[in-house]
Amino acid sequence: MQLKLSDSAKLKKINQNYIYDTLEFLLSNNQFFGIVCETSYTEFNPPLPTSLMDTFQDRVFFMIAEYSFESAILEEDSFSFEAGFGEENIGSKVSLPLLAIQEVIVENHPILVNFFSPIKKEKKIQNSMEKLLQNPQNQKLLKKKR
Repeated sequence: MQLKLSDSAKLKKINQNYIYDTLEFLLSNNQFFGIVCETSYTEFNPPLPTSLMDTFQDRVFFMIAEYSFESAILEEDSFSFEAGFGEENIGSKVSLPLLAIQEVIVENHPILVNFFSPIKKEKKIQNSMEKLLQNPQNQKLLKKKR
């Protein structure tokens, strides 16, 4: 049986750890760097105007330097930083899963290339009654009413 690299959760985890270790090294050594990311997994808070978002392709390049570097937060499975966009320098916090980072570039040289995409997490939708009943205090109130 041939291994499907794109479906291997273990290989994705190994690659995610490699991305984490690389970013941690760069951040701890005060080395500015660039990242190329999959736009579809990138979140902006507050959201950027549609006119600006429409200029992004499937992949987007971010330079992690100066304020973006200082604001960078590396977590086990995600990376975030603050940046300014467009002529108006609209500020937004950029957040993305580590596996959405396709390349890490230092001084115009790629030092990491990632061929995996993030594992899509399915959002569990709860109805309002389930959410209400999760709190034991609410369960007591409903029992009293009956």
